[in-house]
Amino acid sequence: MGLKDITSSLSLKSLDSRLDPGTDPKRIQKVSKGATKPRWNTMEFKFYYLMFAIVVPLMINAALSATNERSPNFPRFEPLLSKGWIRGRKVDNSDSQYRFFRDNLPLLVGLVLLHSSLKKAVVGITKCQKATFDLVFGLIFLFAAHGINAIRVLTHVLISFAIAKCFRKRTKLAVLLTWVYGISTLFINNSYWNYPFGNIMSALSPLDTSFKGIIERWDVFYNFTLLRTLSFNMDFLEKWEEVKAGKKTVFASPAPPSKPELKRSTSSTLETICENGKKAVLLEERARLSAPHHIQDYSLSHYIAYITYTPLFIAGPIITFNDYLYQSQQTLPSINRRAIIVYALRFVFCVLTMEAVLHYIYAVAVSKAKAWDGDTPFQISMIGLFNLNIVWLKLLIPWRLFRLWALIDGIDPPENMLRCMNNNFSALAFWRAWHRSFNKWVVRYIYVPLGGSSHRILSSLAVFSFVAIWHDIELKLLLWGWLIVLFLLPEIFAQQVFSGHHKKWWYRFVRSFGAILNIWMMMIANLFGFCLGYDGTVHLIKGIFFTWSGIKFLIGANLALFIATQVMFEQREHEKRKGVNVKC
Repeated sequence: MGLKDITSSLSLKSLDSRLDPGTDPKRIQKVSKGATKPRWNTMEFKFYYLMFAIVVPLMINAALSATNERSPNFPRFEPLLSKGWIRGRKVDNSDSQYRFFRDNLPLLVGLVLLHSSLKKAVVGITKCQKATFDLVFGLIFLFAAHGINAIRVLTHVLISFAIAKCFRKRTKLAVLLTWVYGISTLFINNSYWNYPFGNIMSALSPLDTSFKGIIERWDVFYNFTLLRTLSFNMDFLEKWEEVKAGKKTVFASPAPPSKPELKRSTSSTLETICENGKKAVLLEERARLSAPHHIQDYSLSHYIAYITYTPLFIAGPIITFNDYLYQSQQTLPSINRRAIIVYALRFVFCVLTMEAVLHYIYAVAVSKAKAWDGDTPFQISMIGLFNLNIVWLKLLIPWRLFRLWALIDGIDPPENMLRCMNNNFSALAFWRAWHRSFNKWVVRYIYVPLGGSSHRILSSLAVFSFVAIWHDIELKLLLWGWLIVLFLLPEIFAQQVFSGHHKKWWYRFVRSFGAILNIWMMMIANLFGFCLGYDGTVHLIKGIFFTWSGIKFLIGANLALFIATQVMFEQREHEKRKGVNVKC
């Protein structure tokens, strides 16, 4: 494997086929036309490389000195560490969310192999539909994962299904009830996730002592199930309105129906017919979002198969119902052996990177113990930064495993993490690249229906309020969501002011100042919401602005961020020259 193959394997388009411009010269030319000339070999960027070689090791050393055995606060967070496997070192396995995944990783890998081989055998021998297998295996997995609590999950799922079906003739009411009930389930589960069955009916008391599954806290993973229930209802109601109005979809057969298409004809409306009469696969994700499924395909069996689809059940990535059903019947060209092997190798590399970080930088344990007494602002900021990197990795790794599982199974969901957490300078772009499938979901089902860019502030407020509540029923996270919207306003304003100046020589330097401000705001918001909390964030801010060492750190940090943003800009210009523009 040559250098070209390695760089190609690490590119964005190898991460997700949706980003690949393919061989379409018009698409490539359209994107590359606005790209600037390369600056990689200029003296300016050679200076930047030198600064990277000096500053990055200093950052790592500051994190090491504040979070491992060299720290005078080590006795305070040492009890949170566990026995490791790298050179006899202890490992920071104190994050409960990642600990659950890490400890069960061998079991999950075994399940991937079992599910994939069993499905290929059963579908190959019996010729049953893939969705049928997904339904049966999904229900078995649901009860294995949550035991008797699977009844609670199915209750929510069936009530949501009933709302869409019973009120379909009054679509607006069905949409309203779907959202009201869906959001209400988050509050219900938060307070009554373990409500005794015996309190509902004495005859149900034996259920309270029954098998609770491998994952007793079913409510934690229900949040992803909620996204799927909402997706099905919205897709079904959209299709119902289309059928009721007698509209012809872009991909439907040439002859429009004379009355609502309520009964299935002998020919499948799922096929896309080209001008030459040949079938074509819907390569564009947007096309699959409104794939021409028959109204009868929005059935209870397909619904349950989608809800309980095992590879994506625990944590996603999220794929819409229309896209799932289409891909269960049509295999996309992106599903090929080379792409899957490359993706698997990138997953293994990420796991090993996480293990190295957890064995040498105990940032999570320090944050839990609030053991930063006597640390400099530089050290505290590095505790926060590596904490955020661990948050990024602890989400990326499970998502990539589950997406890898889906790819092996023949389903191509969106990649959730496009950019490294450190490779972001725009708050708007950051949210397009972080949990990308969820971002796509909220854009389709919340942002666009509420007016999109024409009502950007209101739509964004609704989006981040839902995102905050969906993550957890905490005032802190709701405030975090509103804080994000507040931090978006300066960037939106700046984009409007400087929209016509992007080709000016000074534009990228002015842009860097705005990017630096964005980075500080995103860092503070996420440190407050996910890492240091109120006490740690206030301690960091006081240390930066009210001490001489903090002011020196602030000046140095801003210079480093200026250099970093210039490299980020150039990387995105480099992608544009290749015809790739992911807008993040």
